[in-house]
Amino acid sequence: MSAAHHHGGGTVAGISVVICVYTEDRWEDILAAVSSVRAQSLAALETLLVVDHNVSLLDRLGKEYKETEGVRVLANAGPRGLSAGRNTGIAASSGEIIAFLDDDAVAERDWLRHFAEGYADPKVFAVGGRTMPVWESRRRPAWFPEEFDWVVGCTYKGLPEGRVRVRNVLGGNASFRRTAFEAAGGFATGIGRDGDKRPLGCEETELCIRLTRARPDAILLIDDRAVIHHRVPAAREQFRYFRTRTYAEGLSKALVARSVGADKGLESERRYATRVLPAGVGRGVRDALLARPGGAGRAGAIVAGVVTAAGGYVLGSVRARRSGASFSVVGIGTDADGEGAAA
Repeated sequence: MSAAHHHGGGTVAGISVVICVYTEDRWEDILAAVSSVRAQSLAALETLLVVDHNVSLLDRLGKEYKETEGVRVLANAGPRGLSAGRNTGIAASSGEIIAFLDDDAVAERDWLRHFAEGYADPKVFAVGGRTMPVWESRRRPAWFPEEFDWVVGCTYKGLPEGRVRVRNVLGGNASFRRTAFEAAGGFATGIGRDGDKRPLGCEETELCIRLTRARPDAILLIDDRAVIHHRVPAAREQFRYFRTRTYAEGLSKALVARSVGADKGLESERRYATRVLPAGVGRGVRDALLARPGGAGRAGAIVAGVVTAAGGYVLGSVRARRSGASFSVVGIGTDADGEGAAA
């Protein structure tokens, strides 16, 4: 199989897919994720499974894929957490494009093909996709507003449709040109998720903003035809998780705003807070007045989500000011002390 695939104008040399994994609890999910990559209409160059400081999972996956061509299992070479795992995958990969897939998601057959098409334009440095929730209870909880699907790692209502330019892509369903990491460095450690701790996100937001600073001409896209289906466990269908996650988002956003400036750090959020959310509250209230199930709950959840995220943001800003920004950026393929990219 040749590594180069031709797409109209541009040729994209192979895509490496990185899947970061950390727990044996997701064994079946991990196998399903890998299978979905192996079934792509545009074959991946390789699939890299990066195991986050879990020896028994590393061994078990090593045995599982020992005979499988194109699947490599490796250990996270950095500190515990998703960012260092992704950086390990980037450094070990050989594709010109590096795609990331969540360990509890499956990609549709044309996922990589749609990513590849975006890179026909040499100014495109990142292409993200659409992430659909698969609720463990089989259906969306009536109170859960679509505007807040980002809480469970999915594409939320209010994002534009089709193939559009965005400020940032979302990490569980995204791809980057290798040169993006050469220009901007890798994912920052210290703001991202770490298996069991508070679910801080935003590391891809911060990377994307850093990338557009390093390369002001860089175009970042989301193509909603590049679809993955992401499992939402029952625990995350609870209002308690919703509150924890929106609060954590506020905290992370404060770190990002401190790192890159509130104007850049919050421009998408401002549009979301002033347009998308009020419309959602209006729909919820209307549904409540029409006695449709969950309307009042959705309106209430949006308001609660805004209040907790704002609280997290305020507290995070105060903390960040007191302690200075608390995350670091490592250049890919440089020593751990080569943190020049965090300028």
